Amino acid sequence: MDKLEDMASVRDFDPLAGSIPATKVEITVSCSAHPTGHNLAGTPSTPHVCSFPLQFGRTEVIDNTLNPDFVRKFILDYFFEEKQNLRFDLYDVDSKSPDLSKHDFLGQTFCTLGEIVGSSGSRLEKPLMMGAFTLHSKTGKPMPSVSNGGIPGKKCGTIILSAEELGNCRDVATMQFCANKLDKKDFFGKSDPFMVFYRSNEDGTFTICHKTEVVKNTLNPVWQSFTIPVRALCNGDYDRTIKVEVYDWDRDGSHDFIGEFTTSYRELARGQSQFNVYEVVNPKKKMKKKKYINSGTVTLLSFMRKHCPFLTWFKLCECDCQPNKEPTFSPSSLPGNPSQSTSLHYMNPYQLNAYAMALKAVGEIIQDYDSNKMFPALGFGAKIPPDGRVSHEFPLNGNSDNPHCSGIEGILEAYHQSLKTVQLYGPTNFAPVVNHVARYAEAVQDGSQYFVLLIITDGVISDMAQTKEAIVNAAKLPMSIIIVGVGQAEFDAMVELDGDDIRISSRGKIAERDIVQFVPFRDYIDRTGNHVLSMARLAKDVLAEIPEQFISYMKGRGIKPNPAPPPYTSTGHTLQTEI
Repeated sequence: MDKLEDMASVRDFDPLAGSIPATKVEITVSCSAHPTGHNLAGTPSTPHVCSFPLQFGRTEVIDNTLNPDFVRKFILDYFFEEKQNLRFDLYDVDSKSPDLSKHDFLGQTFCTLGEIVGSSGSRLEKPLMMGAFTLHSKTGKPMPSVSNGGIPGKKCGTIILSAEELGNCRDVATMQFCANKLDKKDFFGKSDPFMVFYRSNEDGTFTICHKTEVVKNTLNPVWQSFTIPVRALCNGDYDRTIKVEVYDWDRDGSHDFIGEFTTSYRELARGQSQFNVYEVVNPKKKMKKKKYINSGTVTLLSFMRKHCPFLTWFKLCECDCQPNKEPTFSPSSLPGNPSQSTSLHYMNPYQLNAYAMALKAVGEIIQDYDSNKMFPALGFGAKIPPDGRVSHEFPLNGNSDNPHCSGIEGILEAYHQSLKTVQLYGPTNFAPVVNHVARYAEAVQDGSQYFVLLIITDGVISDMAQTKEAIVNAAKLPMSIIIVGVGQAEFDAMVELDGDDIRISSRGKIAERDIVQFVPFRDYIDRTGNHVLSMARLAKDVLAEIPEQFISYMKGRGIKPNPAPPPYTSTGHTLQTEI
């Protein structure tokens, strides 16, 4: 790699750049006959399992059974922030032909990987439906197909899907290094050394993943210990090459290259030993000087690995919200008549407005992690009937005693109906709805529940000081806040609330955690009109920080996962459901 290119990457890098899975999960499949008598065929059968539209694997064939327990597992990358559609097909195998059209189609079901992971005990039961289905290109919902025969909609049994976490994607490694007798690079002093770590890529290139601090004026530096996710260091491949370069820091940015060495996560995991003393070599010096040995040595002083499995926290803490304690979705307001096309709330009969699209994109993923899918939905910044008072936390369904809506479709229906009854009106205050959710979160700080507040707004905010105070107070609670900005306004206030660059503070108190993620909706508008793709990108970006925020709360409170539940047992076979 050219050293000039190296210097550019040394100055500016993202250690977790790219789409890296939250973890890996192993899917176990079993089936059972339908209790009404619509049984599976009593001859050899095998399910054909695929993620739509590409097939990712098949189980083995089990002879003569109505309740097959398949041994072969399927390992998938799990992304919390993505909607990962799956399709499971069941066939009765009549021959050794690999061509599925040669076998009898028994039934199929659709689900998402999030549904499996989000089910109690990560165990999902779904009916197998006769007839073939396809996924609608725009909605992603299954639709009957005329191929493969069968009676669409007829139940023919049950499929049981269990997920178990495998990956080390959220493991972290803490290590410390020192160096000895590095080359002197400064004319009036010694050297100001620092190290840069790179992980190797499959194409032979390297990606920067960590940079130590600079230790001034020494040839024998001892760097501070640092913690880095294993996924950033080697992406889960313990034998992948890790390159380390040592530089002498210069004020003008033209850092002098001292030398380099390579290692691997597996070698580092041995800890302090003779195996982890590395010669720092400058290839150019080695080529020019026959007696050249090295430019110093680097020694690993300590190494510690901490296992932080996301699903173990997420599921064994039983983070399943109950009624009145659900993630809350709160559309903001914009003055203007929703019946006019100039309003961001315009009710276009042919297309969802930005508020509805953002709500649907994010909500359809989050709802997979809730058992009853009943969500309280609040509006703010409007005059509400019958007296026309201005409210900043009114129920979209008009029922103050029970603001819950059934699923995302229920929220959208309540949103559309509320636009017909309320009058959009300023000012726009965020603090009331943040405090509204915080009151629920404050009541359950034992790790049993976690709250996600989705705010969809045009960016206008009238109570910035109060909102910052509300967020600082909420940062110590089990909750996260997602803000999606719609329209063409400037979103400087929303960026400030996000706190990525400067942690938000109020009255001299800094937020304990970063719990806010903001994205502008306009950055995700696809010019080709592919709203499915653009909304998937939006959901991915706004939800990407939730797992880390969730784990940071649990770890910060010293909350540990409950013991794993016992394996599920049914007549004739046992399913593994533990994480």
